[in-house]
Amino acid sequence: MPPTDASTDAGTAPYTTAGSDTGPGADTEDTLDLRLPDELLAFFAEQAEKAGGAKGEAAGGATAEAARGAAEWAELNGGGRSTVGTAQASAPGTAWPAPVAPAGDDLLDRVGDWGPTATAAGVFHLVPVDLDRDLPLISRWMNDPAVAAFWELSGPGTATEDHLRAQLGGDGRSVPCLGVLDGTPMSYWEIYRADLDPLARHYPARLHDTGIHLLIGGVANRGRGLGTTLLRAVSDLVLDRRPSCARVIAEPDLRNIPSVSAFLSAGFRFSAEVDLPDKKAALMVRDRALRDLL
Repeated sequence: MPPTDASTDAGTAPYTTAGSDTGPGADTEDTLDLRLPDELLAFFAEQAEKAGGAKGEAAGGATAEAARGAAEWAELNGGGRSTVGTAQASAPGTAWPAPVAPAGDDLLDRVGDWGPTATAAGVFHLVPVDLDRDLPLISRWMNDPAVAAFWELSGPGTATEDHLRAQLGGDGRSVPCLGVLDGTPMSYWEIYRADLDPLARHYPARLHDTGIHLLIGGVANRGRGLGTTLLRAVSDLVLDRRPSCARVIAEPDLRNIPSVSAFLSAGFRFSAEVDLPDKKAALMVRDRALRDLL
């Protein structure tokens, strides 16, 4: 259960994808968790779907430092197919919930087909990771000290590669993606089934709960509200493209104050403090029924 965090280089070369194919709750009582009758939730969900949709206008710009990262990334992007990610990596000895048969095309409704969305920062696109193309860029991000403190995937070894392969070779419950803003790969995301993740043992999970992990790559992109803008946009995408999902979940480290603040500003609410095996987390929830109110 990696954290949601911010951190290293971003690029500037335009990105073109050549064809992306892309448990039960714990016993913990979440006293702050909103509980509404199913009929009312269904009504709110129907209304929210009618009114949903991300709005914004494109904005651009990249630094010289960012250009270096994108040039390397673009050189690796030889037009191959983008691979849809699968199972999220777990810590050694962690038991996973039993695999389930995909409902429809896959467990996350084909993240690679969600397409671009307009935001106040520019046009944003979640692009499923291609290991050969994207590993050098993601590894460099993971080795930034500000990122390594929370993700713990730094070093000269294969920790980042192993983490990505675990998802890409699994059953589709987690999809690792690059966040591409106005053609520039500038962030790393994991969209995952929180109800099928070990996290589900630590909060009252509901069927189809969808989780988000985020890492902002370039230093120039941090500290100016970009994380908030993109978190709102991506959680809107989840709710728009996954009609079966009523909640978007995140569990940033409680020590990561900027990350927690970004989620609060993006329409998430603080639900509970959760003791996970590797950290004390803030359980953040964005409800479909409240998406237009927060």
